[in-house]
Amino acid sequence: MIRAIQYGVGAIGSRVVKAIAEKPWLKLIGEVDVDESKVGRDLGYVAGLNRETGIVVSRDLSEALKMGEADVVLHTTSSWLRVVEPQIMEIVDAGLNVVSTCEELSYPWRRNPEAARRIDEAAKKAGVTVLGTGVNPGFVLDTLILTLTGVCLRVDRIEGLRVVNASTRRYPLQRKIGSGMTVKEFQRAVRDGRMGHVGLRESFDMIADSLSWSFDRVDETIEPVVASREVVTEFFRVKPGRVVGVSQSIRGLSNGVERLKLNLRMYLDAENPRDLIKVEGVPNLEFEVKGGIPGDEATVAITLNMIPRVLDAEPGLKTMKELSIPIAWLKELSLKKRSRF
Repeated sequence: MIRAIQYGVGAIGSRVVKAIAEKPWLKLIGEVDVDESKVGRDLGYVAGLNRETGIVVSRDLSEALKMGEADVVLHTTSSWLRVVEPQIMEIVDAGLNVVSTCEELSYPWRRNPEAARRIDEAAKKAGVTVLGTGVNPGFVLDTLILTLTGVCLRVDRIEGLRVVNASTRRYPLQRKIGSGMTVKEFQRAVRDGRMGHVGLRESFDMIADSLSWSFDRVDETIEPVVASREVVTEFFRVKPGRVVGVSQSIRGLSNGVERLKLNLRMYLDAENPRDLIKVEGVPNLEFEVKGGIPGDEATVAITLNMIPRVLDAEPGLKTMKELSIPIAWLKELSLKKRSRF
């Protein structure tokens, strides 16, 4: 059985804790969170299991490790690499493998090369593996697209579209996309770097590097989606004229020709939610998931399902394109690698 520590008991971390309880091959032995309101409490009540687990939320990793030996840390704290790098390094220095949902860690080699190099070198020295993954980035608009190109003799152009009905998602995500803001407030947040989906550029870079594509020009846009009528969710009541979400895109052009375009539209009461991938080449491909892949459930699933891939991988900082394809693990596993403990 694989032994895991959960690092972060927010919305996603709590879902991970609940999912682990259903996995016969995975045992949770510890929990870390810096929130003082959670430290010292039984994880079952913090994560919403409403029962005692015997696992107390620890303030730091060294305290959690007193609960027992571990093979991997499931890290769900922040989207930003500058925030999580010290946490990742602490985990690596303890000799533990990492699966993280940090969006910028999914493919950091272009935008955060120095941090990527530091983590990679530390992981290799410690003999452990670090992976950033999730549903997007991590799967829909990068790994899934690259997988589809595997049946192509030639690839001329790729377009990916993800439309998400944010009304069905958790409060932090609805807040993050600007729900209830005025258009001016949204635009100010974009200028300040506080608005927009984190990870779309990482998906773009992963695809481009994997296909050895380079571009003369890369355009990125972040625009508000504005309510034409009152929109009500569990968490927000948005009046007409106010922001209900975000429309974000990135495209790469070579010699004036668009070769790669990724679009993300995430807003309250979104019409026709879906994931759509078009690959132009030989052959032409079009792949659609009607309704779209559910974000929260899929993020939890891929975080857990990549654990065996990480434990079997060579040491270092890895990305999804370097590891074997994710599959659903439903029973006990036999693995090559463990932590040093």
